[in-house]
Amino acid sequence: MDSSQLAITYIGGPTALLEFDGVRLLTDPTFDPAPTDYSSGSSVLHKLQGPAIAADKLGPVDYVLLSHHHHPDNLDHAGHALLGNAKTVFTTAGGAQQLGGNSLGLEDWESIEVDTRNGRKLRVVATPARHGPANMDRGPVNGFVCFFTDAPQQAIYFAGDTVWYEGVAEVAKRFPVRVAILNLGAARVPEVGPFHLTMTSREGVEAAGVFTNAAIIPLHFEGWAHFSEGRDKIEDAFSKANMNDRLVWAEAGRPVAILL
Repeated sequence: MDSSQLAITYIGGPTALLEFDGVRLLTDPTFDPAPTDYSSGSSVLHKLQGPAIAADKLGPVDYVLLSHHHHPDNLDHAGHALLGNAKTVFTTAGGAQQLGGNSLGLEDWESIEVDTRNGRKLRVVATPARHGPANMDRGPVNGFVCFFTDAPQQAIYFAGDTVWYEGVAEVAKRFPVRVAILNLGAARVPEVGPFHLTMTSREGVEAAGVFTNAAIIPLHFEGWAHFSEGRDKIEDAFSKANMNDRLVWAEAGRPVAILL
């Protein structure tokens, strides 16, 4: 694959395999079969769709971008078992304390550089995220920006579970993002009433408006019962904003190449 291309393989929910110039990164690992139910606080989350690729068929993973560890729709049992296969699991500071082992916690805007097999340095930057309305969020979450230090203009952004707010807008000010992977779906659970915990389709449009040069890749909008907006709502919102050409739909189980 060309060093200026990203290949993204959608696995299900928030889980995708990102491959660029020999580096393989996995977002929020969820590999349990469906249907499966999980207790999450006082709620029960219902998984409706299994992974497009089983964990044992995934192949080697260099790094995991784990937005948070404390919700089963972002890290389930099979996903947790897979973490030890990676060189490093990048996550929140609290998540790293809980997970131990090869996990590394990063605070907002903290970064680390890692050497790759092709002799380049990959920089991983933790970015702000807010998992719900102000003062009612669902716990600490990170997003991540990744780029090779010799090509900072080819940044990739994985937002994690966040709503649209000033922290996400600040990412666009700081980094020339070429691919923005957004957890959409407008997740809702009874504990926070009518408020959404992840971006709505309209908020996805807001994000696209600030990430002006980025392809927008929706994740985490299907496969779980607590999502209130699916692909149709996302397409409709982007169509009304004349931004349909900005969307790139990753195909389950098959890599899609995007020019950075």
